[in-house]
Amino acid sequence: MLRSVLTKTLYDQRRALLGWAVGLALFVAMYVAIWPSLRNQPAMSDFLDQMPQTFRALFAMSGADMSTPVGYIKIELLSFMGPLLLLLYAIAAGAAAVAVEEHRRTLDLLLATPVSRQRIVLEKLGAMVLGTALLAAVTGAALIGEGRLADMHLPVDKVGAVMLHMALLAVVYGTLALAIGALTGNPAISRTVPAVAAVLAYVVNGLGAVVSWLKPWQKFSPFYQYAGHDPLVNGVSVVAVLVAVGTVLALAVIAVFGFRRRDVGA
Repeated sequence: MLRSVLTKTLYDQRRALLGWAVGLALFVAMYVAIWPSLRNQPAMSDFLDQMPQTFRALFAMSGADMSTPVGYIKIELLSFMGPLLLLLYAIAAGAAAVAVEEHRRTLDLLLATPVSRQRIVLEKLGAMVLGTALLAAVTGAALIGEGRLADMHLPVDKVGAVMLHMALLAVVYGTLALAIGALTGNPAISRTVPAVAAVLAYVVNGLGAVVSWLKPWQKFSPFYQYAGHDPLVNGVSVVAVLVAVGTVLALAVIAVFGFRRRDVGA
C-alpha cells in the first residue's frame, strides 16, 4: 500500500501526468517545427511592430525579435500558451485536491483514516506542486532537446529559469484553487475563481505597460512575477521567486485553517 496522501495522489494521477507530459512535448515540437521557416526573417518582426501597442503588450511582443530563437519562443510559447497549459493542470489539480474528492464522496474515506486534515491539505498541495514541476521540466527539456534538432539553440540556464517561474505561476493559482476548495467544498467555484483571477491578472500585467491607471497594479500580478524581468534573457529573479513562494504559503495556511474548521459534507 502507498504510505502517504502525497504518494497516493501522485499514483492516482500517473496516467494523467503521462498524458500531459506527452502532450506538452508534442506541443513544443509543433512550435519547434515551425521555427526553420521563420529563422532569420526580420520581416516578421517588422510585421509585429506594426500591430497595435495594446496587442503587442498583451502578448509580450514589444522589443522581441521573432527572427531569433529567444524572441520566437518568448512570443509563441512563453507569453500565453505555455503558462495557460500549466495553469489548466494546476488549477484542475488544486480543485481536485479537496473539493472534487468531497463532491465524489471519496473524501469521507480519507478522513476516516488516522490522517489529520492539515496533513491531507499539505500533502495534496505537495502532489500538485510536484506534478506542476514535472510538467514544467518536461516542457523545458523538450524546448532544449527538440530545439537542437531544428538548430534552435536556447540557453539551458535561461530555459531552466523561465520554467521555474512558469511553474511557480501555475502553483500560485493551483494553491488558490485548493484553498477555495478547502473553504467551500465546491468544485465549480474552486475552478472558476482561480481561472477568472488568472485572466484578470494577465490583462493587468499586459496592459499595465500602456494603460496609466493599471500601471500601479501591474506589480501585484503573478504574471508580472513570472515574466516582468524577462527570465529567458535575464535568468531567475530571486525577488519574484520569494513573492510567489510567499503567496503559496499564505494560501496554504488559509486552506489548512479553512479545512480544519469546516464541517465536510454539510
